[in-house]
Amino acid sequence: MAEIAGDEVQRVVALAKLVLSDEEVEGMARDLGAILRHAESLAALDTEGVPPTAHVIPLATPLREDSAVPPLDPEIVVANAPRAAGSAFVVPRVIEGEEEG
Repeated sequence: MAEIAGDEVQRVVALAKLVLSDEEVEGMARDLGAILRHAESLAALDTEGVPPTAHVIPLATPLREDSAVPPLDPEIVVANAPRAAGSAFVVPRVIEGEEEG
């Protein structure tokens, strides 16, 4: 499945709430098809014996002790918020009238 149809791109565009011209949809379908073809070519490679993750240099992951600390005062947390109600942030509704493309 190395090709993406224009209607599939349109569906993703609608889900992302974007607006693309017909030329942009065609270009996006071409680009996504090229990405999928490249991924398919990578899937054909023999990776037997290759570790799942490798780095050029050894990296140590710094860890800190996981310890409980007292929480922040909720009133201080929302003190600089554009809008707050008590100790909660007030945000605009974003799913009102949402329809699946």
